Amino acid sequence: MAASQARAVVFAYHNVGVRCLKVLLAGGVDVALVVTHEDNPDEAIWFESVVRLCRAEGIPHVTPADAKSPGLLARVRAARPDFLFSFYYRHMLPAAILEVAPAFNMHGSLLPQFRGRAPVNWAVLHGATETGATLHEMTVKPDAGAIVTQSAVPILPDDTAFEVFGKVTVAAEQALWTVLPALLDGSAPRTHNDLAKGGYFGGRKPEDGRIDWREPAQAVYNLHRAVAPPYPGAFTDLNGVRCVIGRARLSKLALPSLPPGLAVVDNCVFGVCGDGRALAISELIADGERVDAGRLQRMLAAAGAD
Repeated sequence: MAASQARAVVFAYHNVGVRCLKVLLAGGVDVALVVTHEDNPDEAIWFESVVRLCRAEGIPHVTPADAKSPGLLARVRAARPDFLFSFYYRHMLPAAILEVAPAFNMHGSLLPQFRGRAPVNWAVLHGATETGATLHEMTVKPDAGAIVTQSAVPILPDDTAFEVFGKVTVAAEQALWTVLPALLDGSAPRTHNDLAKGGYFGGRKPEDGRIDWREPAQAVYNLHRAVAPPYPGAFTDLNGVRCVIGRARLSKLALPSLPPGLAVVDNCVFGVCGDGRALAISELIADGERVDAGRLQRMLAAAGAD
């Protein structure tokens, strides 16, 4: 099948959704319908808009609240697609939709590693030094289908999840661009997705960013990197005030004589960890405002007085 003849229904959201949808259009795919999400007003929207791209390109699009809606199944069938694609769409597609046409998903890790939700954040949290993007066949079981292609990117020691996500977005675009002609003509290879070699991870909530200062400094630093802004951020509560770490690095300074938690040393803010090592915190935020060393010193004194 020539690329210009291929017809697709695309489920897409976020930056990966925008970039991969652009790859399909550049590859000559006729995108008959895009299924995406309404933006959540309670979520910080720092990523690109699939809806805006659809409007610019004149692509029909819908934003159903439920991927299992009979109306959605009817729309997908009516489009008569040769392929289905899912690019960071947030809902699982039911079996009835997956039966309409061969379906492929772009996942933000090197499967079978970090299957499930928030794969970039989990990779950073676990101290991985590499991740990437994987295009794979979709099955009812999430992230379990045969692998079509992968593209790897490094996770550097000080990379935040936001920075890694930018790399993964480019990796997804490159992976899809490279394999698309073979995918459309039916010659793309498949590799077994050995689920025994990787783990499944669930979604993350803001509360998961709570810091346990008794943990080693590397673990606390990985948590900070995994949820640093624009994600909700790693946080600690001090005398009823929530303090969120905006920016920090592992410090070469050891502070074994100080108890775990926030501290001020030589007019600098630190987070002292259970192994005596510390994070040098260059941006600490409370009630939407930056907390400098002087204010933190007063907050610590007030907490001690209580």
